[in-house]
Amino acid sequence: MPFIPHTDDDVAAMLARIGVESIDDLFDEIPHELRAKGLDGIPPGVSEMEIARLMQARARADGEPICFIGAGAYEHHIPAAVWQITTRGEFYSAYTPYQAEASQGTLQVLYEFQSMMTALTGLDVSNASLYDGASALAEAVLMAVRANRKSSSRRVLLPRAVHPAYRRTVQSIVRNQGIELIEVGFDRRTGQTAIEQLEAAAGGDFAALVVPQPNFFGVLEDAHALTDWAHQHRALVIGLVNPIALALLSPPGDWGQAGADIACGEGQPLGIPLASGGPYLGFLCCRKEHVRQLPGRIAGKTLDLDGKVGYTLTLQAREQHIRRSKATSNICTNQGLLVTAATVHMALLGAEGLKRVAAACHANTRRLGEKLCELPGVEPLFDGAIFHEQALRLPAPPADVLRSLAAHDLLGGFDLGLDYPELDPAILVCATEVRTEEDMDAFKTKLARIIATRT
Repeated sequence: MPFIPHTDDDVAAMLARIGVESIDDLFDEIPHELRAKGLDGIPPGVSEMEIARLMQARARADGEPICFIGAGAYEHHIPAAVWQITTRGEFYSAYTPYQAEASQGTLQVLYEFQSMMTALTGLDVSNASLYDGASALAEAVLMAVRANRKSSSRRVLLPRAVHPAYRRTVQSIVRNQGIELIEVGFDRRTGQTAIEQLEAAAGGDFAALVVPQPNFFGVLEDAHALTDWAHQHRALVIGLVNPIALALLSPPGDWGQAGADIACGEGQPLGIPLASGGPYLGFLCCRKEHVRQLPGRIAGKTLDLDGKVGYTLTLQAREQHIRRSKATSNICTNQGLLVTAATVHMALLGAEGLKRVAAACHANTRRLGEKLCELPGVEPLFDGAIFHEQALRLPAPPADVLRSLAAHDLLGGFDLGLDYPELDPAILVCATEVRTEEDMDAFKTKLARIIATRT
């Protein structure tokens, strides 16, 4: 991105033009006792060469381990063109497109993103977008409670097979709004959320059911049966989905007889690097009848007076545009830069490319599971169908195993016992399309040695 610094002469000229002597004078309305006294924790400035060496050293300290961790953030191949385009100045520095006449490029990107997400989810409308998958689920829960006209309940069924970090985030956001999250168990044999668990947990009226597909364990849920069951109980259905999986699986809009009402999830697999945990983006889609409850903003396509195609913001039900008390959300955002990357990524791969990625991920995860289960004491935790990742039981404490693997530059998975003590000792492993046969063989060899020394 081009950098245009202001020289001392530039600053002096601008201050003179507006009639003040210093930059501090621009903030004279702020009392002195409230002003920052300095940035003591910030080291002195260094040269470009020095900062480059510092960042390179920190990157080397992180190393380049082979990663078999999924659990909500995935290492996928990202074509070089994605971020070459995304980091162009006109995209990199663009923000909220308040003035449509000056923001046609940004608005078109948002419109294309929305179009692609509705195609993936099989629903009518998409926003663009939210902070991440966890906050997207929280917004979906709030939205479902507002939108369900058949029920006045503020209870939502949330399966334990939903990502534990997502469940904590949703609880943090909705707990002070009178919404009760009802925990639903999973079948210890299949790893699925069964109707029997729902019947036991429901205990009366509820506003919505969250259906993860696949769930946190990588297990595929019977989304059709769960959707029909919820609708029979006058509840809305929130599909929590992996966008890569949607290239192969039935989209939420086709679940059951009527389809899910809302779909949300994490957009990180669509051209966003792991980047030490962020930033990522969340997506949120819904049926047309619920669009007035959709938080965020929606870009639309139209024709101007001359008949030329133009783009504009069509719905902006957020606190920056209307009264705060009337807003559908006061924490939503438009992750414009990440949306741009996801849009370019999906455009480059196309429907066929996304299918190939999804198929390769599925094949690699199955292959990895087969290899590791050849070791003594390693076995699948569940017998349900899987996508992207698999839960495996170990014959040794997962924390010790994962620590030893990390010492060999291999990130071996997620310790399920941290959030599901009843499943201990078990790990969640993932193999996306970037993992090779050699990677998987190396994992098996190192794991075999570790198990042999601990059993």
